[in-house]
Amino acid sequence: MTTEPGTAPTRLDEIRDDLAGLYRDLHAHPELSYAEHRTAAEVARRAGAAGYEVATGVGGTGVVAVLRNGDGPTVLLRADMDALPVEEKTGLPYASTATGTAADGTEVPVMHACGHDMHTVCLLGALDVLAAGADSWSGTVLAVFQPAEELATGAAAMVDDGLFERFGTPDVTLGQHVAPLPAGWVGCHPGAAFAATDSLRVRMFGRGGHGSRPETTVDPVVMAASTVMRLQTVVSREVAAGDAAVVTVGSLRAGTKENIIPDEAELQINVRSFDTKVRARVLEAVTRIVKAEAAASGADREPEITPFNAFPLLYNDESAMARTGAALRAELGDAAVVDPGPVSGSEDFGRFGTAAGAPTCYWLFGGADPEVFRTAFEGGTLDRDVPSNHSPHFAPVVEPTLSTGVRALTAAALAWLAPKDR
Repeated sequence: MTTEPGTAPTRLDEIRDDLAGLYRDLHAHPELSYAEHRTAAEVARRAGAAGYEVATGVGGTGVVAVLRNGDGPTVLLRADMDALPVEEKTGLPYASTATGTAADGTEVPVMHACGHDMHTVCLLGALDVLAAGADSWSGTVLAVFQPAEELATGAAAMVDDGLFERFGTPDVTLGQHVAPLPAGWVGCHPGAAFAATDSLRVRMFGRGGHGSRPETTVDPVVMAASTVMRLQTVVSREVAAGDAAVVTVGSLRAGTKENIIPDEAELQINVRSFDTKVRARVLEAVTRIVKAEAAASGADREPEITPFNAFPLLYNDESAMARTGAALRAELGDAAVVDPGPVSGSEDFGRFGTAAGAPTCYWLFGGADPEVFRTAFEGGTLDRDVPSNHSPHFAPVVEPTLSTGVRALTAAALAWLAPKDR
C-alpha cells in the first residue's frame, strides 16, 4: 500500500470501479431507518470478505466490523446507512424508485437524499485499503455501520446494545459526512461543529364549528398561524447577535374541509443551537409563545408540547481535529482542506465519543461537481444550482467524491493507528 502524501493507495486504484458500482446500487435501493436490511447484508458480506470479524443486528440493523492487528490504539470509523422519505428528482440512471413504510404506516418514496450511501461505500473502501496494508500499522479498526441516524436514535441504540462492551472501547472516534462542497475538498472545524437539535410536536386546542359562525368557535388555525409568525421573533429578538440559533416550523396540520373550523392544529418545530444557554433560552421562548398565543385566542385547554428527535451538539476535540486535519492535508493537499465553520445541520455521531470517553473528530467532504460549484459561486447562485442534503435533487458526483472519502478515512485512521516497523 502506498501511503506517501497526495498519492492514492494502490489498493484503491484496484477497487475504485467496484466501489462505484456498489454506490450506484445502494443509491438505487435506499432503505428507511431501522429497515436497512439489504444494505446491512451487503456491508456484512463485503467486510467479512475483506477479513474483518463481523457482527450484525447491533442496535437493530447495525453492523460492526473489527480487524485486530496487534497491539495499538482502537480507532472507531463510522458510516450511517439509512435513507429519507423523499421522492428522488435527480434524473440519474440509477435514481431511486423505491418506496417504504413510514412510522405511521403510510407508503412513502425513499431516497438517499443525505448521502449515507456514499458514507457506507467510502467506509467499506477504507476497510479494504486498511486490510490490504495491514503490514504497515498495528492496533484495532472498529468499523460501525449505523442505522437510523435520521431519527437521532441509531448511535444510542448501538451503544445501548453493548457496542463497546462487546467489541472494545475506542481511543478515538472518526467519521465524515458528504456535503455540497466541491468534490475533492474536505472541511474540518474544531470545537462546536454541528448544531444541537430539539424537535417539538405541539398540539393546539380550539373549539370547532361551522365556518359560517366563527364567533361560536375558538379557531386553532388562526391560533397556529399566529404562533408561527410570533416564533419568527425568537431568533431576531431574543438571541444575541454574537450567538446562533435557528427556529423552523416545518409542519402545520389542521382541518379537513374549507367550511369547518377544526378542534385542533398540530405544529412540528425544529430548534438548532450551539450553546447550552442559548438552547435553554430558545426552548423557553418557544414554550412561552405557544402557551401565550393559545391563551390570547381564548383556548379552553393549554397546548401539549412533546419533544422528539433530539440531537446532541457535536463537539470536535481540538487536539484530535488538529492531528486528523494534519493527516488529511498531507494526503489531499493543503488547498483541499478548509474550515467551513460551525454547521447548522445535526448529527448523532458524537454519542459514540461521549459514551466511550474518547475524542470525537468529524469532518465534511465535498460531493458537488467542482465546475458547477465554481460557476454557481461566481454567479451567486449556490443556493439554486448546488442542491443541499435532503433535497430531492441531491446526489454527489461519484468521482472524485468516492476516492476522496476513502482516502480521507484511510489517512485519518492511519494517523491514529500505530505505525509498524518493517
